Amino acid sequence: MIVQAILAPVFAQVLLTFALGFWMGRVRFAEVRAGTVRVGDIALGQKAWPARAQQAANTYANQFELPVLFYALVPLALYTRKADLLFVVMAWAFVATRIVHAGVSITTNHVPHRFRAFVAGVLVLLVMWVVFAVRILAS
Repeated sequence: MIVQAILAPVFAQVLLTFALGFWMGRVRFAEVRAGTVRVGDIALGQKAWPARAQQAANTYANQFELPVLFYALVPLALYTRKADLLFVVMAWAFVATRIVHAGVSITTNHVPHRFRAFVAGVLVLLVMWVVFAVRILAS
């Protein structure tokens, strides 16, 4: 499998993370400009943000939780030459679940839908790790 195909889902996940970071900044600056939050109230990271700003921050923070295991797996699969078409398909499936999760989180924040997207991502990533481990241990 070519490196570009293996890394493309990683680039997509990184792009999602940056996009959500910019979205969070935009929402937070809007709240400060509108006067709904004072800079002194959030200077030390306090959770004094209005709901919409906290929602954006939570969505952004989520990109540094489960995806960490994805970011760890990809270079290992590349280095050991265990990344194949199945790996790439699962990587895209994982990224798709993260996009859906983020989309739900920053819009309706409907918890059952958000949870389903999260669980789907967990399961895809778990399968990726299991397949990788079996391939490594069986070689």
